[in-house]
Amino acid sequence: MNDLNVLSSDLTQEDEYIFATLCQFSWVQGEPLLLIFDVKNEVYSKQGITLSILKHLENVGLITFESKGFVKKGFGKHARLFYCDRPTKIGFQDNENNSLDLGHVLFTARGKELALTIPVIRNQQFYEYVIRRWFEQGLVLSSIQIDRDRKSNIADRVYAIKAPG
Repeated sequence: MNDLNVLSSDLTQEDEYIFATLCQFSWVQGEPLLLIFDVKNEVYSKQGITLSILKHLENVGLITFESKGFVKKGFGKHARLFYCDRPTKIGFQDNENNSLDLGHVLFTARGKELALTIPVIRNQQFYEYVIRRWFEQGLVLSSIQIDRDRKSNIADRVYAIKAPG
């Protein structure tokens, strides 16, 4: 708990709450990656994440905002990203040197450390928004979804999506 206190010592309780809310929009691929593609999209605004909130979090040193956006490069044919500890496999068109649009926000080093201490609350609407966006970019996606909250005979569901073309 001392590490958390050091990381958040100069943050207000409201800042901590806003940051925890923001973390529901992070996926993990070796490190936490925020996926904020369109700040005006309701998937974000319904959770209170707006441009002014992002600018505030940038001012307190937790994120970097760039209107031109960020891209992660160097992916091979396949990559695996995790959302709330559930994997999604991405298949790219090329065998190497692929890149993935990350949107407009990155965690700072301090933000990454703090994000790793926050339990992420799954946002199904956001998950589907990201999957739809990747699908529209022509990526091949597969994901094993385990729904432990529902009482069902089928606990494991496998989805494979391939863009036409």
